Amino acid sequence: MADHRTKDGTGRQPADDVERDGVPGERLTTREVAERLGVKPETVYAYVSRGQLTSRRGPGGRGSTFDAREVDALVRRGRRETAFGGETAIRTGVTLIEKDRYFYRGVDATALAERYGYEEVAEWLWTGRLRPGTRFTAPEDGLIAALRAVSAMPAHSGPTDCLRVAAIAAAAADPMRFDLSPEAVLGTARGLIPTLVDALPAAGRLPREDAGGTPLPRRLWSRLTAQAPDEASLRALEAALVLLIDHDLAASTLAVRVAASARSHPYAAVSAGLGVMEGPLHGAASGLAHRMLTEVLQRGSAGAVVADHLRGGRRVPGLGHRLYPGPDPRATALFARLESVPASADALEAAREVEATTARHVALHANVDLALAVLSVSAEMPPEAGETVFAVARTAGWIAHALEEYTERPLRMRPTGAYSGPRPPQPMP
Repeated sequence: MADHRTKDGTGRQPADDVERDGVPGERLTTREVAERLGVKPETVYAYVSRGQLTSRRGPGGRGSTFDAREVDALVRRGRRETAFGGETAIRTGVTLIEKDRYFYRGVDATALAERYGYEEVAEWLWTGRLRPGTRFTAPEDGLIAALRAVSAMPAHSGPTDCLRVAAIAAAAADPMRFDLSPEAVLGTARGLIPTLVDALPAAGRLPREDAGGTPLPRRLWSRLTAQAPDEASLRALEAALVLLIDHDLAASTLAVRVAASARSHPYAAVSAGLGVMEGPLHGAASGLAHRMLTEVLQRGSAGAVVADHLRGGRRVPGLGHRLYPGPDPRATALFARLESVPASADALEAAREVEATTARHVALHANVDLALAVLSVSAEMPPEAGETVFAVARTAGWIAHALEEYTERPLRMRPTGAYSGPRPPQPMP
């Protein structure tokens, strides 16, 4: 049998042995390509089938050879994808999630929710300074623009629609929105959050402003339900706001950081987060849990409702979280607050029954969406109320991440696409 190995014994074809489109080039064997890419030989042929590599028969028709330049280009693309992909770690000093706990700047978030209000924690998260009694006030021009925009929306518009429109209108009313200095961004944040809340249509009697400014949770409550609040309910709502300020690089937060990386102003960065918020796997998840709890209370049985979800191939809403193998600490803390709200008793019992019924088949714990559903159901809020609470709360966290991203290299959030289409040149369509 003829020996097809080269004189140097490597099995590699010399540069002048094979030409590619008339241009001499180094050719690699399948084994060499696999070694260069760090994959198995069969994976090399998978790249060929997807059009990412082009193979040619070696001399005598034995084996395949590959253009070394094409292989090296694939290696470089792979490195760029690793530099920004689903598993990438992005530096952040905002939130740490560790085992079954999470921390804002190193402080237990559930402990912060026990001791401080939403505006106080937001201010501390942004500046590192705690200012007791902090109150945010909407700037007049931005609020008027937001109210006009929201009032012009179709009647069927949801709360998240209103929040997005309010953010855009407030941005248009602020000629200084392009100032990305920390002081300017903080000023924007302190005005944007109350603007979002105050622009929402009233569902109940609006609170009368006091000399020190009405706390934001009380103003938000009147936009969520016509039911008059008691102090225990307001404390539960405020705890929910603090608990939901941030949760590391969730989908909406990543969108905010991408926008900030492109040096979008804070209104636009928040708008990016609100756009992701509506997904049923993110901010809207609590609405599904709300409807489920309502059905449990109407039917008087969690078992029947859970069975319907399982029979239909649907996940049981409000259970499980990919970051917490055990209980979601946000749910645990909010449930504890709701224990002191008399009107929450039935919804709490229904939630626990859902969790216990499901646990007979799979060990899933209640997450924060189920706790938000207990709050919204017991206060006669609409199903979308939990999403509204989530969006308002998370705005403070988005601002914290935007502030971080503005200090990073611009446009660093720029992945390279892993092209999987046909290799050029292709015929003109």
